[in-house]
Amino acid sequence: MSARAKVHVIGAGLAGLSAAVRLAERGLSVEVSEAAAQAGGRCRSYFDKELGLTIDNGNHLVLSGNHAVRDYLATIGASDRLAGPDRAVFDWADIRTGERWRLRPNEGPLAWWVLSQARRVPGTRAADYLQIAKLLPAQPAARRVDQAMACRGPLWDRLMQPFLVAALNTEAEASSAELAGAVLRETLAKGGAHYRPRIAEPTLAAAFVDPAVAWLTAHGGSVRLGQRLKKLDVEGGRVVGLDFGDETTPVAAGEAVVLAVPPWVAQQLLPGLSAPDDFRSIVNGHFRIEPPAGALPMVGVIGGTAEWVFCFPGRISTTTSAADRIVDWDRERLAHALWADVAALHGLGPDLPPWQIVKEKRATFAATPEQEAKRPPARTELSNLVLAGDWTRTGLPATIEGAVRSGVEAARLTLS
Repeated sequence: MSARAKVHVIGAGLAGLSAAVRLAERGLSVEVSEAAAQAGGRCRSYFDKELGLTIDNGNHLVLSGNHAVRDYLATIGASDRLAGPDRAVFDWADIRTGERWRLRPNEGPLAWWVLSQARRVPGTRAADYLQIAKLLPAQPAARRVDQAMACRGPLWDRLMQPFLVAALNTEAEASSAELAGAVLRETLAKGGAHYRPRIAEPTLAAAFVDPAVAWLTAHGGSVRLGQRLKKLDVEGGRVVGLDFGDETTPVAAGEAVVLAVPPWVAQQLLPGLSAPDDFRSIVNGHFRIEPPAGALPMVGVIGGTAEWVFCFPGRISTTTSAADRIVDWDRERLAHALWADVAALHGLGPDLPPWQIVKEKRATFAATPEQEAKRPPARTELSNLVLAGDWTRTGLPATIEGAVRSGVEAARLTLS
């Protein structure tokens, strides 16, 4: 595309923002239209009146080896907005038994750490870790995780199952072996230097969203909020107009459209589009309380309702992935169950502090072989329209890294 040609980006989640940043970086004029009242999509922050705090909708974790996230943050000047340890360290606690341990992988790809009883999962032998290698080669499209490796024993219960649920947001056994392998190839197989945990600081919006909007504005782009696309006007195999209900924006010759909306919205706008249609939920609990002195910033929980517990200044938060089994519980029941895990972990009393429960019922598509087969490529049959979103065919599950990569791919196709 010629310099200063215009691109219309529909959707200001991380996929849309990533595409917009890459396109503006190449000198194109970018206009982002977002249906919601704020940018960020599922990666958002807001002031919660119940808590009197600004919180994230979820505790979204990224890893040091997520190169698309790293490049995106560097471009928008937000590389310093991720916090985490200097080395890959993961603390765990089994709520049922009271056991605690620390997983300490070595930095390089030669996983000698599994030879040390003090560094590996309690109750495992070095030979057990050969099971992980069964997921690393390319897998048949229809193969599930439970068809590729043994889903039992201490290694599965205390590392692989919680790791895969967190990464894929789907029941680990039923997940796509290929997607699980893709995550492992970029993390565990490359060594601890590639999976140091990183979390947005102070908020998701401050790390991923606000700097991107500011950067786009400074580079001649614009972000319009409260603009819901109702219809794509198509003529001659290309998009010629964007119908926002109260106005229609023409798409001139030489202009392009990046559609970065949820899959169910994309299917409404593009009838006949193949896209995932089965989803999994995530439940987050937020509690306004100062963490105890010396509390670990992040702990994986085995045997509880919560799966991860995070400590922030003035707040403790929990995350439960693939949470369909609990998402329909009433909010107070969820608060009590999640707080019970927090209290057991940090030695706190049973009385609930001020709390908030955040449910995302369609947080991600189900990372099963059946749903993976429905993911569309970024390119469409319309000559000037490409797709972006973590639900497109990125080769990764629905993660922040996948969303950002999808935006980069959408920008590449648009430019070509």
